[in-house]
Amino acid sequence: MDWNITYTWLAIALLLGLAELTSGALVLLALAVAAALTALLAWLGVSLAWQLLGLGVFAGLLLPLTIKVIRPWFSPHGVAYGTTGTGVEKGNEYHTLKRDFDSATGIKINGDFYRLRVAESNTTELPLNSRVVFQRFDGTTAIVTLASPQEQ
Repeated sequence: MDWNITYTWLAIALLLGLAELTSGALVLLALAVAAALTALLAWLGVSLAWQLLGLGVFAGLLLPLTIKVIRPWFSPHGVAYGTTGTGVEKGNEYHTLKRDFDSATGIKINGDFYRLRVAESNTTELPLNSRVVFQRFDGTTAIVTLASPQEQ
């Protein structure tokens, strides 16, 4: 058995598939499948230029399919990854916290602490457990408004 380009593509596919075990994003798995399909092209005797073009086409088809269709199947239901800062928290009510090392006032959104600023007064310090309504981010600062008394 002589080594040829088909085995090279299969080795690349295997390495990408193994690398996927460290990431879990399924992107490397899609690239591994694209490399395996390119190995099929090499086995059929297609020239290297067409193999590379085939790899690009396979990757261009499989990556969006993997990201939009297949990856959500593997995400826990109810978890919206990557949504902090996109506006989905707007209007949600939070209680203020004090950070341990510098006593900065902030709120926790999706487990992350964000310093806050009150939109109306530009105040950055509020009492602990004050009720605020998130409006938007300005950089990494959460812009909030004070919750109205009738909501308390």
